[in-house]
Amino acid sequence: MTLTPPPGYCGVFRTDEAARAVYSEAAGIARIIPRAVAVPSNEADVAALVRWARQNATPLVPRGSGSSMAGGAIGNGVILDLSRLRNISPVNAADRSIVVGPGILRAELNRAALAHGCRFPVDPSSGSFCTIGGMASTNAAGSHSLAFGSTRPWIRSLRCVFDDGTIADVRRGDPPPKKVAAIERFLDEGHATIVAAEEIARARHVGVRKESSGYATAEYARSYDLVDLLVGSEGTLAIFVGLELSLTPAASATSSVLGAFVTLESAVEAAVRAREGGAVACELLDRTFLDVARSGGSGVDDVPNDAEAVLLAEVEADSAEAAAQAARTIASLFERAGATSVRVALDQPTETELWELRHAASPILSRLDPSLRSMQFIEDGAVPPARLADYVRGVRESLARNGIRGVIFGHAGDAHVHVNPLIDVSASDWRGRMTRVLDEVTELVARLGGTLTGEHGDGRLRTPLLDRVWFDDARARFALVKRCFDPARIFNPGVKVPTAGERALEQIKYDPSLPPLPASASAALARVERERGYALSRLELLDDATLPTQAS
Repeated sequence: MTLTPPPGYCGVFRTDEAARAVYSEAAGIARIIPRAVAVPSNEADVAALVRWARQNATPLVPRGSGSSMAGGAIGNGVILDLSRLRNISPVNAADRSIVVGPGILRAELNRAALAHGCRFPVDPSSGSFCTIGGMASTNAAGSHSLAFGSTRPWIRSLRCVFDDGTIADVRRGDPPPKKVAAIERFLDEGHATIVAAEEIARARHVGVRKESSGYATAEYARSYDLVDLLVGSEGTLAIFVGLELSLTPAASATSSVLGAFVTLESAVEAAVRAREGGAVACELLDRTFLDVARSGGSGVDDVPNDAEAVLLAEVEADSAEAAAQAARTIASLFERAGATSVRVALDQPTETELWELRHAASPILSRLDPSLRSMQFIEDGAVPPARLADYVRGVRESLARNGIRGVIFGHAGDAHVHVNPLIDVSASDWRGRMTRVLDEVTELVARLGGTLTGEHGDGRLRTPLLDRVWFDDARARFALVKRCFDPARIFNPGVKVPTAGERALEQIKYDPSLPPLPASASAALARVERERGYALSRLELLDDATLPTQAS
């Protein structure tokens, strides 16, 4: 059956094969062809689509720039592309706040804030192209979460479209809005049960510093604030069409420190000391990362060949002199923890040079043997800080045991690790190897008391695995939250709460046996991947890709 948009809808609505194909992929490994693509022009369009979806039992899959790693921005429904809802208010410098649409990029927001001496301090590495709506959806974090935390506490209010099309503002510290059926259901049927259950056993991974998995029922039971519950819900409870954010003063001065360590244990000890010593960021580059960087000749001349890990730390202060002294303190802490080489960067050019090493791997990976594909399917685990070395070593061992090369790096101060396994899709057993690594690393995370996702969300990749890292009653709370807010299951079904038969590794976009996408869609998606052009309009890219064919 061909879908048609609801009456009065003003945005783009397409069901042609090329449009659906160009939205079948995001930054992660999966591919799912949607039923249609909708690009609303305003919040009224979103409300109309939600009412239509409920009437027609058709799922909606909210999406920003498509930089999602875990598969939460693709699905078998109507893709709801919110990236064109791009309103942005003037910065309220006195109140340190700003109101934006979900499609505003983090980089755009921060530029606006910096012009008034402020900043939005949550800084994922995708900040140049990820949307604020997407960050709120996954409770995104970044390298400076060591000092500033994740997105959740920086959200003052959310303008939401609920499951019946009602639009309402949910404001931190205010009573819940009235006459919203979804909220009334939750307050009547979910609130007391969840609060009581959280008093008995908190739905959180003890000691884990970053969490993007499940619903934040523990945070809600602490604050009684619906903003805390909605942030991180990955488009499964309501659609965000506006956000009010808190800002913080811009950094007056920074300095950075690089330390090389011959054991993971000494690097982990140094990361703990750096956090306690006031570092605002502390990043880990594992030996696997250094090996890849060396193969590309990128920025490792000062790193000893026997280094098992490198730490990159940053400090902030009110003056250059104070920042320099803080950096020297971190350098001393690194040395006492066993660093064999330490370098301090006290000016911006030298700092930039140090931090370029952190970004060296991605371009090198793109130039490797084309049969090796970087597939991030174990890419966001976080464990209690004392178990970081065990986690990194366990990931290394799993990759080696299954004959897979990988690159390991991440946020050492938060014991949060990203992994890029390199899969040879020409090998007959590549899927089996992937499945074994996913199984082994999931078991490792569970054994160490960690979470499968520190900042990228559960998506369709990790939702089927939640029973291995969350206890039964926690998952029952998640299911209750979903039933209250979305009883018809139109909002991103299969994310956060699994659907029957759901598997972690379904269609993988790099699988050479998959049927090809239309040529124009393939060209557009290749350009997105090649240029990291996630902020570009997929439909405009699709039109660009078809022009040469039409001209010929």
